[in-house]
Amino acid sequence: MTATGGKLIKGTTGDWEVVIGMEVHAQVTSKSKLFSGASTAFGGEPNTHVSLVDAAMPGMLPVINEECVRQAVRTGLGLNAKINLRSVFDRKNYFYPDLPQGYQISQYKSPIVGEGEVLLELDGGKTAIIGIERLHLEQDAGKLLHDQSPTMSFVDLNRSGVALMEIVSKPDIRDAEQAKAYVTKLRSILRYLGTCDGDMEKGNLRADVNVSVRKPGTPLGTRCEIKNMNSINFIGQAIEYEARRQIEILEEGGTIDQETRLFDPNKGETRSMRSKEEAHDYRYFPDPDLLPLEFDQAFVDGLKAKLPELPDQKRARFIADFALSSYDASVLVAERESADFYEVALAKLANKGRDGKLAANWVINELFGRLNKEGRDISASPVSAEQLGSIVDLIGEGTISGKIAKDLFEIVWQEGGDPRALVESRGLKQVTDLSAIEKVVDDIVAANPDKVEQAKAKPAAIQWFVGQVMKSTGGKADPKAVNALLKSKLGV
Repeated sequence: MTATGGKLIKGTTGDWEVVIGMEVHAQVTSKSKLFSGASTAFGGEPNTHVSLVDAAMPGMLPVINEECVRQAVRTGLGLNAKINLRSVFDRKNYFYPDLPQGYQISQYKSPIVGEGEVLLELDGGKTAIIGIERLHLEQDAGKLLHDQSPTMSFVDLNRSGVALMEIVSKPDIRDAEQAKAYVTKLRSILRYLGTCDGDMEKGNLRADVNVSVRKPGTPLGTRCEIKNMNSINFIGQAIEYEARRQIEILEEGGTIDQETRLFDPNKGETRSMRSKEEAHDYRYFPDPDLLPLEFDQAFVDGLKAKLPELPDQKRARFIADFALSSYDASVLVAERESADFYEVALAKLANKGRDGKLAANWVINELFGRLNKEGRDISASPVSAEQLGSIVDLIGEGTISGKIAKDLFEIVWQEGGDPRALVESRGLKQVTDLSAIEKVVDDIVAANPDKVEQAKAKPAAIQWFVGQVMKSTGGKADPKAVNALLKSKLGV
């Protein structure tokens, strides 16, 4: 067991431990489907991205999409997982109106990827390793549309046959926060690899969450599966509700029925959908239309050699190379675009020893803060990485103060332009002339004898004078020079 202890839930009979496992369905990034050449583009008119194979026309045979195989192997490598050189496709038999074949082509006993792991960084500097049981390839079903007619449901087969990677975790997750961190980290890895875009709103990443409760140290309890979760926040809410529901039943002397449930985000509760199926209910057997999938180690090694730097590796490098805190590094590498932005911001004058910590502060606090406030993605940032890098340079050189830098950031955000040229044209340069600063200091000291006595008695009060000088100079005075002059004048 690789889990670390999560948050226990207090009940009337003592503490309870939540045990969580996940089955995450990630749509493979590929232009065509798993067993046909039909398009996987999102948003087409119903039934316009459907081949004869997807529609299960008689005599149509599936042909494996090699790109989907590559993407599954690359994902397995990104999860530090065992890659199986031989795997088998099986038929998972069940009926549903949007499943025209009457079965789903999936993998059961012999998946393409075996055991792996995901490292989580949790609050308080804690970590947890969540085991991966397997990753297998399977085809998606279609979609039923119930809002087109008051008397009928319609079937859209555009998604039918789209390649999915089902990533099954071990029951290592111990509370809702770990579950949310797991999905967040898994989505980040997939996006770095380019094997799934992780867009949960489009259903390209969704999770089935298995929840059970037990007294700490006792055997696993009966689990309930919460189906088709496509929001990280909803996953957390569903787990919290479901755990407390099960605890309440057990403490009243009842038993938990193994079942599939749905989460209602409007009511914040789960409700029963159907009794939980077991593997034998699906009558798995090897698909007679598909030979076993086999490739050699050279194929795997070739894909491994071209993997990008992944979040954990990038985080470790940021800490080592740029002296970042663990928290700052984790924030920057959470999304590949954010990490790339930071590195470009550093790159412009990296040979001059740009301050990596200062750059990180500006990316995280100023840029991310403003983007979040305006609901923008980093790809739509009005301030480019090069522009932000120039602002960091100007601060590092002492050309502008931190206050002026914020004003400059606002100008660039609203109007664009080269930060260095803007500093020149708008007279934003920091005042470093000691004689000019000294006159301002002298005037403020002379006008505030009571504050002088306070500063002499309590040196920390000198910051009041610093603020007054900066205000008087429009933020252009060099703060270091101001501090040095004030300490000299006040004798502190």
